[in-house]
Amino acid sequence: MAQASKIRYYHWRGVNQAGKKINGITLGYQEQEVRAKLSEQMIQVKKIKRRKPSTFSKLKNQMKPTDVTAVTRQLATMIASGVPVVQALKLMADSHHKAEARAILSQVTTQVEAGASLSKALRTSSPLFDNFYCDLVSTGEQTGHLGQVFERIATYREKNETMRKKVIKAMIYPSMVTLTAIGVTIMMLIFVIPQFASIFSSFGAELPWFTRQVLKASDFMINNGPYLALALITTLFLASYSYKKSSNFKLAIHRFNLKLPIIGSVLLKATVARFSRTLATTFSAGIPLLNGLQSAGKTAGNSHIELAIEEAHSSTAAGMPLHIALRQSDVFPELMLQMTMIGEESGSLDDMLNKMATLYENDVDNTVDNLGKILEPLIIIVLGGLIGGLLVAMYMPIFKLMSVIG
Repeated sequence: MAQASKIRYYHWRGVNQAGKKINGITLGYQEQEVRAKLSEQMIQVKKIKRRKPSTFSKLKNQMKPTDVTAVTRQLATMIASGVPVVQALKLMADSHHKAEARAILSQVTTQVEAGASLSKALRTSSPLFDNFYCDLVSTGEQTGHLGQVFERIATYREKNETMRKKVIKAMIYPSMVTLTAIGVTIMMLIFVIPQFASIFSSFGAELPWFTRQVLKASDFMINNGPYLALALITTLFLASYSYKKSSNFKLAIHRFNLKLPIIGSVLLKATVARFSRTLATTFSAGIPLLNGLQSAGKTAGNSHIELAIEEAHSSTAAGMPLHIALRQSDVFPELMLQMTMIGEESGSLDDMLNKMATLYENDVDNTVDNLGKILEPLIIIVLGGLIGGLLVAMYMPIFKLMSVIG
């Protein structure tokens, strides 16, 4: 469900209880809501106006998924301690350091006080509370175990965010090495090689084939550099646009990512861990397996695996055991399929899924931590081949000339 209304910034001037003139900015869905909030603080509003916030203010006050995780953990703790839901929401709405979070939590509190269910209030207050989140909260409300559900959601989100950071960390290292190698090569072709070219022109002798090819590449880069840069920017823009708009292009990119050496394995294990953790969370919360599969598919984060989960969902709905349905997709690791089969046969599927998620999370941890050692030989070969090759090409004529003189 879409967000009920857009959060707006309100600049106001008023007088506090001590009679002192004050002003500030408050976020809210409506002006009446902002006025009521200021009235609770004993502030008499003299003037209030809706204004467009600055980019810095927007970024500073924007609620992010990590903030949702922190709010969920606080709710779980307070509800487990016996604090009523409305009171817990009010406490967080008053104390959160981000203005958008305060406005969203205030809106949720108002709706719950008016008689709406917590899951419905969360669903309509912000798209950050997605269907998976709200479905679990709804289950918690129906079963009377809201505190336990918030605990599960908080743990699930914390582990997902940790896994996401690990995957990003794994991608940064090879990306930086690749960009560095490309950057150094381009700089040498544009600035260093031409200096050698001017020296070689005075030799009057035929240059080695390899040197001639490098000089041609340097000339091509200098003469067509702006066009190449424009072509690269255009390609990246079109690829980004196609990734967002074309599901087939996105699917092709996600399939390609899984086939990358080393990185592909990390992405697959991270996705399997996320899928297992999601399915275990929904299953242990009392959500039926088929509904849990749908939720797990939407949160997988990889279109190729999402498609495989959709096919598994259809097969499972037709009566096929889950481990066989997953095996047919030819995507999931054998260990996961074996543990899923054991979980189904022993009646402890959620426990097995959680163990599987932990196993793959630890595997990703180890791979990321040792990524430098794994990629070091490849880095030496790539950088050595590129930079060393250019240097050899430049010094070959000099060595040849020295041998002739000698």
